[in-house]
Amino acid sequence: MSVVGFVIIGRNEGARLGLSIDSVLRQSSLAVYVDSGSTDDSVALAGARGLPVVELDPTVPFTAARARNAGFAWLTSRHPELELVHFIDGDCELVRGWLDRALAAIRSDAGLAAVCGRRRERAPGASPYNRLCDHEWNTPVGLRETCGGDALFRVTPFRGVGGFREDLIAGEEPDLCHRIRRQGWLIRRVDAEMTVHDAAMTRFAQWWQRNRRSGYATAEAFALRGEGNVRLRHAVASNVIWAMPPMWLLWPVLWARICRRGGPLVASFITLGKIPHCQGQLQYWWRSMRRKAPTGETRLIEYK
Repeated sequence: MSVVGFVIIGRNEGARLGLSIDSVLRQSSLAVYVDSGSTDDSVALAGARGLPVVELDPTVPFTAARARNAGFAWLTSRHPELELVHFIDGDCELVRGWLDRALAAIRSDAGLAAVCGRRRERAPGASPYNRLCDHEWNTPVGLRETCGGDALFRVTPFRGVGGFREDLIAGEEPDLCHRIRRQGWLIRRVDAEMTVHDAAMTRFAQWWQRNRRSGYATAEAFALRGEGNVRLRHAVASNVIWAMPPMWLLWPVLWARICRRGGPLVASFITLGKIPHCQGQLQYWWRSMRRKAPTGETRLIEYK
């Protein structure tokens, strides 16, 4: 009897999806692929590997959250015995041995709702943008407020809070983990290699778009759960203040402060990133003021 199933999600991931599926099937035979309107051969690729495929209705806006929920529903409806579900993005490859480490960790503490490990970039040397992603994935070990898109969840707390919020185009993991922790559950990042991610960012425009999406998610998170959250309030205010042209004269001060913690590369891009982050926040506020939910492709902010 299986106690864990995998949900793999993707949209036009190409060869990366094949690597992702193969890495999962090496460690578990129970998995489902959820496709969000791919125009490449993703659906055929997954089917050729024997995976059941769920294709999302294209008339409803695509989000990673919606895809993960659909995969969770498919698995648990057909395998009600499942205790655990592992989510993985289609541009990620599962590290050999990770599943054993994850199962050992979550079974060691009945209060854990989810565990995650170290996500690494496949080619951090290919561009400064990939190196920045690899730095971003290197989160501290131990009890955490949130996890990323690759993580092992207990079915009970995930179902208990209704899963991911499907209308979030980014930042769905912190939102989910916030609601789970409010129910008394814990999230742990263990000291183990988990997945290899392929950001495939080689152009400045991709980096800019990714940061714009992050700013949009930050503003949306503040609107949803910002009351009393000093960290979120600071993030929103910082992006607005430092993006103002008069403040550019003080960027060396901000750069020096960040450089002491993360080094010159991280400091340079975090400082410059205030502009696309603010742009994303403004986009969210503009849409909110218009009270018009975006639909179709405009709902996503994609960088690949």
